[in-house]
Amino acid sequence: VLRSLGIPTRVITNFNSAHDRNINLSIDKYIDISGKTLHLTEDSVWNFHVWNESWFIRRDLGSFYDGWQVLDATPQERSKGIFRCGPASTRAIKEGDVNLDYDSSFVFAAVNADCVTWIHYSNKRKERIYSNTRKIGKFISTKAVGTNSRVDITDNYKYPEVKEISFKISYSQYKNALMDDRKILVTAV
Repeated sequence: VLRSLGIPTRVITNFNSAHDRNINLSIDKYIDISGKTLHLTEDSVWNFHVWNESWFIRRDLGSFYDGWQVLDATPQERSKGIFRCGPASTRAIKEGDVNLDYDSSFVFAAVNADCVTWIHYSNKRKERIYSNTRKIGKFISTKAVGTNSRVDITDNYKYPEVKEISFKISYSQYKNALMDDRKILVTAV
């Protein structure tokens, strides 16, 4: 419909798409002390989810948020009492402006939520035992103009993930480093 009105529109696919029911920006999984999954949340991760983007000028939010806007024709949650999602600015999503209207927090979570596993000991006590900050929002894609090729637009939604650098050293290297530190300390005294 939007294309027929002359509004640029494209289909977007998000792989490992988070469905954050409580909008806390994490997909929580609870287990008991034996490792059995407890069904204490309705959060989930979908293999993929598809929505549309359309190009709008955002007089209501300011020119900073002009450009591609997320519109989900198949929303699973109510927004202000109605089943709808968007138009959420992709710029707002990338910048983490989750307090704006039009479901920017929901779309932000769909592409950026952390997956967190908790041990649930009792109604009042839980402990975070695992967190994956990279699982959600992979290969966010659209179709290339004029071909059937995929165009990766992940950078429109999120900044590049920071790579972890491993500083693993052997115990003997660690022990020798401590000896060197002691020599410096003794020399300094």
